[in-house]
Amino acid sequence: MNNIFSENIYEGWEVDEKKFIDIAKKILDFYLSEVLEQSCLNGFEYDTISFDFLYCDSKKTHEINREYREKDYPADIITFAIFADSEEKFIFDGEINLGEVIIALDKVIEEAEKKGVTKEHELAFLISHGILHLLGFDHQTEEDYNFIIELQNRALEYVKI
Repeated sequence: MNNIFSENIYEGWEVDEKKFIDIAKKILDFYLSEVLEQSCLNGFEYDTISFDFLYCDSKKTHEINREYREKDYPADIITFAIFADSEEKFIFDGEINLGEVIIALDKVIEEAEKKGVTKEHELAFLISHGILHLLGFDHQTEEDYNFIIELQNRALEYVKI
């Protein structure tokens, strides 16, 4: 079972949160079927996976970047991978809380226009990216980056986006 929560504090786009939670659940299921052994969940027993999305603007991601990451720029996405980054893998009552994904919707709209895709497609792309980070995947090398992008594209095909 997956518990995914979201909150939208960005007034410029009334995101269909239920729709994107359903998309996120399908993407997570896809990743668990494809790369579970390579993820931070490998070897752990659990009944439920939970995580949160916060939809905001780039002003908010700039503040978060400065405060928590010591980076002075707005980001399109920030991921706090609580479970993946923790020394102690905390599981409470069979539930693993993977963390939080923060997405700047104004950046999503801007990037969608640049790429010539819908804002919904770009949001699903970032959701898929954030979930991979929550699962412990990173892209410090070009090889890792290419692996993640290919996996994201396959996940979006899987959910028909």
